[in-house]
Amino acid sequence: MRWVLILVLLVGLALVLQAGLAAFAGYVVLGSYVLSRWLSRRWIEDLAAVRQCEVEPREVGDSLEVTVHVRNAGYWPILWVLVEDFVPEEFWRQRPPAVQVKGSRLQVVSLGPGQERTLRYRITFLRRGYYPIGPTLLESGDVFGLHRRFRVVGQPVYILVLPRMLPIQRYDFISRRPIGEIRLHHRLFEDPTRTAGVREYQTGDPLSRVHWKVTARMGQLHCRVYEPTSLAGATLLLDFHRGSYPARSEPYRSELAITTAASLAYALSLQKQPLGLVSNGRDAAARIREESQQAASPTAVEQDRDRLHQRYALGQAELRLRPVVVETRRGVDQLIQVRETLARLELNDGLTFGAMVSLMAPRLPRDATILAILPLVPVEASVALGLLRRLGFAVSVLLILPEEVHVWEAYGRLTAEGIHDVRVITSEADVIRGGQFVGADSGPAPYALDIPIA
Repeated sequence: MRWVLILVLLVGLALVLQAGLAAFAGYVVLGSYVLSRWLSRRWIEDLAAVRQCEVEPREVGDSLEVTVHVRNAGYWPILWVLVEDFVPEEFWRQRPPAVQVKGSRLQVVSLGPGQERTLRYRITFLRRGYYPIGPTLLESGDVFGLHRRFRVVGQPVYILVLPRMLPIQRYDFISRRPIGEIRLHHRLFEDPTRTAGVREYQTGDPLSRVHWKVTARMGQLHCRVYEPTSLAGATLLLDFHRGSYPARSEPYRSELAITTAASLAYALSLQKQPLGLVSNGRDAAARIREESQQAASPTAVEQDRDRLHQRYALGQAELRLRPVVVETRRGVDQLIQVRETLARLELNDGLTFGAMVSLMAPRLPRDATILAILPLVPVEASVALGLLRRLGFAVSVLLILPEEVHVWEAYGRLTAEGIHDVRVITSEADVIRGGQFVGADSGPAPYALDIPIA
């Protein structure tokens, strides 16, 4: 606006001084400025874009075909427009990249009145996650380069890429627990070491159930009634605190932890056992909802293309002090819910693992095994898991890609709390085998301890 005032003053001065040629040049420049400004705004407002793609959940390695139709809905030809369907750069700048993009995601086109152009590209998802695709960023302006206009068209879509599930050859996490430690809420099996009472003999009762002392005293056959005790399912406790995953081993360690949790959930679902998940990570869907509430209107016109990229880029996750919880229960859709939650999980700087366990201990069902998945076992975490064991829980620990010194340090802290089922996961092969046991008599660690460095 300042340049318009200066130009008007110069034209007025030329008229006062009767400088006709200067006044004519001023008229031309002023007219060109006004016309180019009006055209650039008119062009950007007449543009419309529609994105077409499937939004169903996908597996790692699947591809997505994206088509963007850009149309000039006005009566004026648009000489140039830069069209970009936005995909956060963080996805392919990571090492290794999370996605692979092939095709024309960014293109400069010209559009006549009512004309339409199409952009097509393909995204291959190389890692699980919650991926935003879009919105479509448009840039146009006059031919002199005096004005540029930016606009965001359409809403982003979000693609859920599910984590891998490996077939565990032998799920034996519940076999090491002695019979008779807890009482179940649902009768599955009866513990012959715990007698709940006696009742009269019924046809078909085995002789081993007969209580001979009561029978002799009452003069009629009576049988023992046992308390139902057994393990039913498992609750996965996944440590996803950012401080537990050093940057030099990422994203290998965190992705291996997710794969381990998904594979255990799959094994439990095959046995039709109750399944649950508790993690101190952050749900990407919740983060995106919060960011979208803070973002400006998607149809707003911006003056800087960098601001558009910053607005829709992946922001740093804020502290989350509430765990991500999938309640432990039995059901055909329980595996789906747990797997989708794992797909959206992100590292978080909020709750530590020990604080999460202390917070969730009253809500955990005692008739389910606790499977703790964590890369490190600090003193706080071992004390929290020891508290669960003293409360009557069966606790097993899986260490994800630990260094050798951390393996025996973790084992010492856990055995001091009475937890002896400690296993190490260093690769997907270990996940299939159910982990490598750690014990005082197992000798030197037989597994490779080389951690991939990004």
